[in-house]
Amino acid sequence: MAKPRPAVIDCGLGHACTFCKLEDDCALDKPAHNRRLIEDRLQAIGGVILVLANKGGVGKSTVAANLAASLAARGHRTALADADIHGPNAAQFFGQQGEHTTVGGRGIQPRRYRFHDHAGELPIGSLGFFLDGPDVPVVWRDAYKFDYVHHLIGSYDWGTLDFLVIDMPPGTGNELITLCDLLEGVETRALLVTTPQAVALLDTLKAARFCHERGLPVAGVVENMAGMSCPHCDGHIEMFPRDPLSDRLAQSGIETLVRLPFSPALAFASDAGRPAVDDGDRQGDAAGRFAALADRMVAAFAREQSGAMSGELVESLGVGAQMESIEAALATRPDIDKAAVRGEIQALIDGEVERLGHG
Repeated sequence: MAKPRPAVIDCGLGHACTFCKLEDDCALDKPAHNRRLIEDRLQAIGGVILVLANKGGVGKSTVAANLAASLAARGHRTALADADIHGPNAAQFFGQQGEHTTVGGRGIQPRRYRFHDHAGELPIGSLGFFLDGPDVPVVWRDAYKFDYVHHLIGSYDWGTLDFLVIDMPPGTGNELITLCDLLEGVETRALLVTTPQAVALLDTLKAARFCHERGLPVAGVVENMAGMSCPHCDGHIEMFPRDPLSDRLAQSGIETLVRLPFSPALAFASDAGRPAVDDGDRQGDAAGRFAALADRMVAAFAREQSGAMSGELVESLGVGAQMESIEAALATRPDIDKAAVRGEIQALIDGEVERLGHG
């Protein structure tokens, strides 16, 4: 006779069973426990930003780190998750190389970067905090990567967040596919990073196609190393010849949100563990560009939330059925500007959405 299935009992621990000393003797339904952890974490996160680059070396980690820091500095509850398993560099970008994390009752504790003005902090989760040294390679097959991506979402004690910025490894492989599966139903936006070089743009088009086929909304693209200023004459220098492929992104409906010139100061500061927003006047231009990028990302999520609220309001008020009657009436009145009437109706709906959002 088969043994009865153990009951799903919440043990109260905020980490997956593989971190538990009681795992061998525990009668908990472990798969159910681990799924619940992920669901609970995601319910407390307003939006997820996947920073993607199908090609390595285009500055994806620099963009992810500085975007997360800029969001946090602007008062948004933000955390940075480093999903780049073979190159976990988040510790380096925030001056925490060689530091280690701990596992407590609430889960894996993120390291925290505290801004110099003490006005805020940025929680950071990275495999680098588990390694014995910065030169230790991570030699894992896909099964281990699959487990770690689940830990990155479910086992870290992220708390309540407005945004979780995830620094993805290059490509469209196992880590990205696993995360897309986990994030089904969660407000998620992809942010593509490229350089103006033709080969990088071609790989970016591949990443954009993946997002389209997967149904992952793309907020836009960051063009990194978009020229530089001559240190002698302040003239603009293009580092790569501008390729016609850049127009293909715009034709695909993907907007360039910000162009980041090559900046030695930004590179030096990243190596020293200082994000642009927390580096005083030395990176005023870079800090301003990342602040603008942060605002664009906030606006992208706000539009999505407004659209969702609008759809719910339309459904609750039965606007769809009423619009059918209105359209039928408009068809009999060629003297009426139909587009203007539709615009007025949508404006009324948008106004009601805004009113309810501030109520």
